[in-house]
Amino acid sequence: MPSDFSVFLGQMMRRPTQVVAIAPSSAAVARRMTEGLEQVQGPIVEIGPGTGSFTKAILARGIAPERLTLMEMNPVFCETLRQKFPGVTVLNRPAQHIEHIGLRGIGAVISGVPVLARPQIQRDVVGRALRVMAPGGQFVQITYSPGAPISADMQAELGVSVEKRGTVWANLPPARVFVFRSIQH
Repeated sequence: MPSDFSVFLGQMMRRPTQVVAIAPSSAAVARRMTEGLEQVQGPIVEIGPGTGSFTKAILARGIAPERLTLMEMNPVFCETLRQKFPGVTVLNRPAQHIEHIGLRGIGAVISGVPVLARPQIQRDVVGRALRVMAPGGQFVQITYSPGAPISADMQAELGVSVEKRGTVWANLPPARVFVFRSIQH
């Protein structure tokens, strides 16, 4: 099986509109993104998993593969994920379809989907995810911006609170992790 980086680079060159990161996320970011998942009840959904950096960290936290659903638009990444993570559900669907995959009471969404400065994506991805999440569920988002990737106005529109989990300098580029929770439950 080719390395994650070679698969990533190949897809970045072939599908630049789908692969927007400049490199796969580091193990340090993956650990920060997945903190506390071992306490989460219900299904866990990862959107935009790419080559599976976060997926590997989710499973390393003891999450049973059958609790994890991956939503990825790139078919090559989907095939790679299916090979690497047996027992995990891999769907070749966009994150915007989260309401239509048959899951309710989702405990956490781990997001590698770029939402910064994209209000429609924020509504379509974060807003729809919140509708199928359990009360107290968390939407964990990576960003390369120093501030929250969702503006205060959009947070109010979506009815979410935000918490900065931290900055990970050991990533290219340095990444920040934010957690959004519905304030309407």
